[in-house]
Amino acid sequence: MNTATKLSGFALGLAAVFGAAYGVGQVVGPVTPAADVRHDADDPAHGTTHADARDAPAAHLPGGLLVSDRGYTLAPLAAPAGEFAFRITGPDGQPVTRYEVAHDKRMHLIVARRDLSGFRHVHPEAGPDGTWRVASPLAGPGVWRAFADFTPAGGPALTLGVDVTVPGALDARPLPPPATATTVDGYTVTLAGAAQPGRASRLTLTVSRDGTPVTDLQPYLGAYGHLVALRQGDLAYLHVHPEGVPGDGATPAGPAVTFSAEFPSAGSYRLYLDFRHGDTVRTAEFTVVAGIPAGAGPGASGAPTKTGTPTTTGTATTTGTPAATSTPTADADHGAPGHGHD
Repeated sequence: MNTATKLSGFALGLAAVFGAAYGVGQVVGPVTPAADVRHDADDPAHGTTHADARDAPAAHLPGGLLVSDRGYTLAPLAAPAGEFAFRITGPDGQPVTRYEVAHDKRMHLIVARRDLSGFRHVHPEAGPDGTWRVASPLAGPGVWRAFADFTPAGGPALTLGVDVTVPGALDARPLPPPATATTVDGYTVTLAGAAQPGRASRLTLTVSRDGTPVTDLQPYLGAYGHLVALRQGDLAYLHVHPEGVPGDGATPAGPAVTFSAEFPSAGSYRLYLDFRHGDTVRTAEFTVVAGIPAGAGPGASGAPTKTGTPTTTGTATTTGTPAATSTPTADADHGAPGHGHD
């Protein structure tokens, strides 16, 4: 067989493979994690073998980077148009049907476009066969990362991630530059606190409306705010924990909500704060840069302000109209009632 014939056959094979993938609903298969993510396998210095590594938790990795971890796998399913469906399979290969309640829900599904210009946080419903279904949160063309945040009954708390694709013309957006405040639907949210890589960082977000502090925030997912942080590039899903619990007698209902966030490395991150007021959940978005060198001037990208607070930026998400000081979020689809938080 000559070279031209070989190349032609190879091209036809690729077309067949990608054509088949494109036809499975709107989901283009799970991204398989690299086989060598656990670098200590068969390392005598660590006393680990390949057999041990298969069962060892990927504790050194941030959440959301793996489609499968500790025997649990996130498996998207073909679904009717306008619906998103998936299962979690367990160590026995069977769909998981029993889950613990965490942050008031058994399953949190977060989706973000790969360029971080779109974000949704929804709560699917499960059928008796372990299939989770929800109105599709994928709001526009592009490659999206879907995160399933859950705790199986008797198992570890996990965040698994998989890429899904919505076909169509992609209008890629750059990450908005840092700033210290954003507005969303008439609310102003400011951020204070230093984003420090390699250790827990205390971040305080303060909510006001028309210049008046909001002191009657409503509980949402077991707190007065819910914060998701994603690292630019690989979209690592950070562990973020609120301080205090509504009704504990010590946690005020605003205007400030404080979180402890673990930034695993220097770099740019996108923060998404969900807060509930007037029976509506709204999302304020910020860009924060962790690990700015000491002495960086205020003109440097993401450089700290004089008070040591990292500069951040936000994006209005509930009305679909950007604030005067914000950069719009493309295809975020936060203008719909409920804003994708159900």
